[in-house]
Amino acid sequence: MVVGEFTTEVDTIVLGAGPGGYVAAIRASQLGQKVIVVEKEHVGGVCLNVGCIPSKALISASHRYEQMAHSDAFGIKAENITIDFLKVQAFKNQVVERLTGGVRGLLKAHDIELVEGEALFVEPDVVRVNHGYESSRYKFNHCIIATGSSPIEIPGFKWSDRVLSSTGALALKEVPKKMVVIGGGYIGIELSAAYAGFGTEVVILEGSPSILPNFEKRLIAPVKKKLKEKGVTVYTQALAKGVTETAEGVSVTAEIKGEVKTFAADYVMVTVGRRPNTRDLGLDLAGVEVTERGLIKVDKQGKTTADNIYAIGDIVPGMALAHKASYEGKVAAEAIAGEASEVDYRAMPAVVFSDPEIATVGLSEEEAVKAGYEVKTGQFPFAANGRALSLGATDGFLKIVSRESDGLVLGAQIVGTNASDMIAEFGLAIESGMTIEDIALTVHAHPTLGEMAMEAAEVALGKPIHIAK
Repeated sequence: MVVGEFTTEVDTIVLGAGPGGYVAAIRASQLGQKVIVVEKEHVGGVCLNVGCIPSKALISASHRYEQMAHSDAFGIKAENITIDFLKVQAFKNQVVERLTGGVRGLLKAHDIELVEGEALFVEPDVVRVNHGYESSRYKFNHCIIATGSSPIEIPGFKWSDRVLSSTGALALKEVPKKMVVIGGGYIGIELSAAYAGFGTEVVILEGSPSILPNFEKRLIAPVKKKLKEKGVTVYTQALAKGVTETAEGVSVTAEIKGEVKTFAADYVMVTVGRRPNTRDLGLDLAGVEVTERGLIKVDKQGKTTADNIYAIGDIVPGMALAHKASYEGKVAAEAIAGEASEVDYRAMPAVVFSDPEIATVGLSEEEAVKAGYEVKTGQFPFAANGRALSLGATDGFLKIVSRESDGLVLGAQIVGTNASDMIAEFGLAIESGMTIEDIALTVHAHPTLGEMAMEAAEVALGKPIHIAK
């Protein structure tokens, strides 16, 4: 229905078509709302276009190359292995196109109108969408803001053909001979390992005392070992000072524990974090308050300080995770429909697609103790698992954390091959209120990596079978 000359009325308008926005839109449509989605740049968001999905495609290709080049232990020797990196990029792009096309198809199947343009609040219940020199106005009953985040550009390192964000690093047309990576968080580590796997000489400059500073030291140890094996040099407590560019490459200057060093490379990639895309939205006109960091203040249903506006994903406090955004999107859509949905992050998994992978959910042992629990833990090594041995992937371990009084599962941490898939069992256990005895009594197929969950539970119960007590 048209209201006034250029204003369209809608039940719910969603700003952003990323993993949070498109999921929120679909759930809202399922609940009977008339929905419009506005997307400024990428249908599918950063995740599907220039983040999670393309990076995993690149990582997968890197692993395949490494496996071919280092299969002597399996009795397989391959010679003259070459990389057609343009074909690698074509594979990556094909994956992206298939998924983003799927999102468009899902929106269409749910009768959700997709409007491509840049959104701006002009009144508490009106959004203007600019499409080049034209614009449209939408009057909404409810709005869900899901505008995501952008890479942080640091002083002295302005984006260019040689100074790259993660987006630029994913789009290279060649495998660099040398690359400097500023930032040893999950994005820096994932892409460093991927390019090192292709043969790039990588230097990582991390400002804190350790790479992956938000994870336990024991989880990081196998990743550090593998990076060293790949020839990656890691400097911690390193402050990047500046870069000089030439047509052939870059020269990066850094202060490392008081000493100034210079590194020559083909490219420098900056991965020091992301900032929420909340500027230039006109949030003040909508009555939406933000924190000093630019994050939108929300309650447990995603409702902002404006009763009819919700916010989800990277623009609200908490971990910047695609699956967190999707979860919050469902909650917000259900809250708008009058349901009593609220977020509960107890079983929110986090994964680093490093080599080997790291995956966690719930509380670590240290966090559980700080929270006042008396805990009982069980740990089982990949080196004692038949499937891991047959894969030649024996680095790492699985650890389960439980409440001592009744064995309630509080959390789990895994470092090792396929950790990203294995962590789901523990998310379900936490969500369902399961105990370590429940897991130990569940028959797991043999030989699989998944049976390490049962083995670790038996260790926690004091009755291990496949390692000495």
